[in-house]
Amino acid sequence: MELLLADWLGKPLWMWSGFLAIVFALLAFDLGLLNRGDNEIGIAKSLRLSAFYIGFACLYGAVVWWAFETGNLKTTDGTHAGVTFFTGFFIEKALSIDNVFVISLIFSFFAIPRRYQYRALVWGIIAVIILRGLMIGIGAALVQQYDWILFIFGAFLVATGIKMLIVPEAEPDMSKNKLIVFFKKRMRVTDSLHGERFFVRQPDAVTGRMLIYATPLFLALVVINIADLIFAVDSVPAIFAITTDPFIVFTANIMAILGLRALYFALAAMVHRFEYLKTALALVLVFIGGKIFWNQIFGKVDPAISLGVTLALILGGVVFSLWKTRGQAATRHAE
Repeated sequence: MELLLADWLGKPLWMWSGFLAIVFALLAFDLGLLNRGDNEIGIAKSLRLSAFYIGFACLYGAVVWWAFETGNLKTTDGTHAGVTFFTGFFIEKALSIDNVFVISLIFSFFAIPRRYQYRALVWGIIAVIILRGLMIGIGAALVQQYDWILFIFGAFLVATGIKMLIVPEAEPDMSKNKLIVFFKKRMRVTDSLHGERFFVRQPDAVTGRMLIYATPLFLALVVINIADLIFAVDSVPAIFAITTDPFIVFTANIMAILGLRALYFALAAMVHRFEYLKTALALVLVFIGGKIFWNQIFGKVDPAISLGVTLALILGGVVFSLWKTRGQAATRHAE
């Protein structure tokens, strides 16, 4: 009992372990019950699962809000736990949508059928949780030790946002991706898939010895998780710019990522319709980054304003994108 009450990064250990228990229970339910076997995930099922994850995250956020208002939960930086959780959640959710295009390219490059993609994504999230946890833990330690590092986060977010606004984005050539080339040179990889298996034993072409080979599905899983880590370089500083409380940063981050795997199959089919979302995300990053400097010079911005501006920009980007590309949807449907 004393161990569970022990403080870790500003919160008792039971809060951390309780949240992780919820996360792994959701993953076990998702992978073990909802998606038993290798059936293909359709758009309708994808949207239902996404609604479930978003609803669950909002319910969790409501509990966080209630706990803060009743004095049962305090933040290490004094910010409103509920407001900052939802702000971080919506930013991370919007940034995650941008990942879908890259994930889709990776699956297409390795010729992974849709019926195997979901399991790879769900297993991949376990690695993402560990990696995000490490990044957030390191970030929290740095912020507590050197508070000036927030200015670096702010400058980085503003620079990233401006770059997204002015530098045209080109579709990457996966065949020339250095990461994929690196792994293919250093790993034994089969030429074809072996169902949903990540590794198989088969004879070496020269010696005839039975060796362990990775399958293209495993290689796709590795590349996707490294891509997730690269995208986290934007998202983690963005949430730290809202609150430096490690628990709120981690829970908002993970809650947003959990639902991405379900939402992927719906978004992958219509990602072309969110072309203006990147502009909205760029403005969000500039706003959040600039807020750090404003807070230090003029005083803290009301967290409710941050949440309102963030929601307005993201929803505006989504609605404007869908409106501007409505003709594309009709054309594709006709085809």
